[in-house]
Amino acid sequence: MELFARTSGTWFNMGTVVLGTAVGLAAGGRLPERMGRTLMQVLGLVTLLVGLRMAWELDGLHAGRVPGVIVALVSLALGAIAGEALGLEERLQTLGDFLRRRFRGSGRFTEGFVTASLLFCIGPMAIVGSIQNGLSHDSRTLVLKSALDGIASIALAGVYGVGVGFSALVLGALQGGMSLGAAGLARSLPDPAVDPRVLLVSGAGGLLIVGIGVNLLLGGLSVEDRRVRVGAMLPALAIAPALQALLG
Repeated sequence: MELFARTSGTWFNMGTVVLGTAVGLAAGGRLPERMGRTLMQVLGLVTLLVGLRMAWELDGLHAGRVPGVIVALVSLALGAIAGEALGLEERLQTLGDFLRRRFRGSGRFTEGFVTASLLFCIGPMAIVGSIQNGLSHDSRTLVLKSALDGIASIALAGVYGVGVGFSALVLGALQGGMSLGAAGLARSLPDPAVDPRVLLVSGAGGLLIVGIGVNLLLGGLSVEDRRVRVGAMLPALAIAPALQALLG
């Protein structure tokens, strides 16, 4: 019971993603391609708004004397270098391809898996909500996030297919891991909602969310050079709080 209490919000979140995917799959085949493409553009615009609001948290934030936006810029640059060196974008695609073959997925499985995984797992609600759930059994933030993710998964699944539902596995691993690790961070993070390390991760994550919004607005174009390689920049989320600790 203790384990479930500290991860209850994550389980609920996984459920809404799976349910939303099922609804999207049921309705997606009946939607004209033109309508589905327009729906993706609507989701892209909302995603841009969410990303920009997250990134705005960098305004007024400092690591020592260095403005938060500069820390985020350096973090993203170093993260992109590390991510490209490790081939993270390609590894994410390889994982999606493996799941597609294993479960006989079809269509744009990998694209849906990667896009949904990044969209659902990066953000202040995922970070703060997971920490709150782990520290005090408070799952309200993750329940609200679950509702938003469920709605988004309907739209994504209608276009990308079943791969969106498998993002629940990544969501469960990341949010559940943060919740379980939160108890040990209680002394160093007395208030996660205003902790500068969390805000830096959220701000850098917001810029990655903007990249996802751009990709959604492009309609999943297959031209590689036009897509923002968000997956390769993921190390920035670890580099940002490390820089804050170094400079602070």
